[in-house]
Amino acid sequence: MSDRPLDLNAEGGHGAVPMTGVPTEQSPAAAARREWPLWEVFVRARRGLSHVHVGSLHAPDAEMAVRNARDLYTRRQEGVSIWVVRAEDITASSPDEKDAFFDPAGDKIYRHPTFYEVPAGVQHL
Repeated sequence: MSDRPLDLNAEGGHGAVPMTGVPTEQSPAAAARREWPLWEVFVRARRGLSHVHVGSLHAPDAEMAVRNARDLYTRRQEGVSIWVVRAEDITASSPDEKDAFFDPAGDKIYRHPTFYEVPAGVQHL
């Protein structure tokens, strides 16, 4: 150990934190984790009928992503089913283009039930 005094800082309420002599480079394991793919996590609740997006995580493969999602997002047994999907495999429409993207369906009058006449004897339609 060195005989020189440590340079400490107690700002931020974290106690005395050394300001010098602390390695700032990431470990090889931390650098490798940053290269893991990003997974989007969907959980179906006990009372729910559909899966809901709950967050994201990094994992090396799908099996580990499911296990990590279970540990991270269902700690209190909130879910009955988990889906994980690689974020790079998701394709989505842009909210900025919603009018141009969804408007074409509005001009197809044959899709509206008012276009058809219901025959006289039909019940429970």
